[in-house]
Amino acid sequence: MTEHIALSRAAGPMGTIARVAADPLEKREARDLTVSFEFFPPKTKKMEKALWSTISSLEAFSPDFVSVTYGAGGSTKHRTLGTVARITNETNIPAAAHLTCVDATKEEVNAVANGFWDAGVRHIVALRGDSPDGIGQAYTPTPGGYGYADDLIKGLKKLHDFEISVSAYPERHPESGNWNVELDNLRRKVDAGATRAITQFFFDADTFLKFQDRVADAGIDIPIVPGIMLQPNMNGLKRMADMCGVAVPSWYSDLFTGLDGDEKTREMLTATLSGELTSELYDRGVSHFHLYTLNRAELASAMARILGLHHRRA
Repeated sequence: MTEHIALSRAAGPMGTIARVAADPLEKREARDLTVSFEFFPPKTKKMEKALWSTISSLEAFSPDFVSVTYGAGGSTKHRTLGTVARITNETNIPAAAHLTCVDATKEEVNAVANGFWDAGVRHIVALRGDSPDGIGQAYTPTPGGYGYADDLIKGLKKLHDFEISVSAYPERHPESGNWNVELDNLRRKVDAGATRAITQFFFDADTFLKFQDRVADAGIDIPIVPGIMLQPNMNGLKRMADMCGVAVPSWYSDLFTGLDGDEKTREMLTATLSGELTSELYDRGVSHFHLYTLNRAELASAMARILGLHHRRA
């Protein structure tokens, strides 16, 4: 038997932390549980060294793939290309590159996509991207560019037979006025050729499961992968949540009160809470998790162990 950490909130709004027995490892293997990790391209030599240490430590967990983000307006396109090319050539992990529509013509985006393909990358996470004026500002398509994610997917499919993942929003995208708009947008991306949707982060299992039901009820047949955020900095987490329209429950933020100078405790809480969330989702039928690592090896490794993936190590 393996164990996972579960959080019971029945005792009050902040809950109580307790260890409980998990499913046998054999059941997890039979369910073919998989995980993927998201990184951002390093800005400095020191960050690059830390990233490769992280990737090396996580490779033994046999992730389904790892993805590398793409900065606003392509600001990290060279570093993104260099990172995914190195992952492809120096590890056994399939690499996915993020690509956006923002602040670039179709020709410029196509050139980047061709660069990914030539480097051996066969998987793109295709995103509209945020306004070049800043996240939360009104989005306007770039003249001569791909307007939206479904346009980008169609263009990518004309270039090469990329596998395409896209984003999804369990609490709706901030610009979606209602669920019909949200689901129609996802349907367009699927019709254009997307084969997987990775969600924005969330804090409650029911939020994801209700969204999964909405997608199925809309007749959209595509795997919906929950995105799990490993951010131990509450200020940073709230900034991201505000920009993405994600609600941070009061019980969650309360747990981090007074811990600004205590990074270790914040990391322990993040691993515990994320472990509880993934365990609940697993128990309710979810078998793939996408971890937003923020390039933090310790938390990503802890989560892989909570999921039981350390037993895959040779």
